[in-house]
Amino acid sequence: MSHPFPVSWSVAGAMPQVPVQVEKLSNYDLILQCQVGLRPEKGAFAELLRRYQSHVEKVLYHLAPDWSDRADLAQEVWIRVYRNIRRLQEPPKFRGWLSRIATNLFYDELRKRKRISSPLSLDAPRSVEDGEMDWEIASDDPGPAEDLITREFYDQLREAIADLPKS
Repeated sequence: MSHPFPVSWSVAGAMPQVPVQVEKLSNYDLILQCQVGLRPEKGAFAELLRRYQSHVEKVLYHLAPDWSDRADLAQEVWIRVYRNIRRLQEPPKFRGWLSRIATNLFYDELRKRKRISSPLSLDAPRSVEDGEMDWEIASDDPGPAEDLITREFYDQLREAIADLPKS
């Protein structure tokens, strides 16, 4: 009886897989491990994340050094990598691909924030066509008209008190 597949192929499929120490794999092999199957292999992906997390943070820091939402954006980068690593056709270009994902996500978030009106900062000067102006904020102190009305009221009150008969 002949086998439909070569013997070496069928025997190799039946052999138990030896656990791989992902820490010892090259980046290329880690990426290949992540590209096998429907979802990336957890250990290999965790090792990729460990090796490249600081790179993602540096890319995002370079784009927005004072942005407080960088951690959320970095997490979103890794979600996209997890979902799309099988589409990466050239594993040696992983670092550039990762940088591009981080950059694109940053600019997507920037565009989204521009659509949503941002709160005004009263500390920052306003920009006008001619240049910058400081904000003129209304004071709680009474203005000249209110001062005059108050002064007239108290003058009338004093006159009325003075006109009262003495007891």
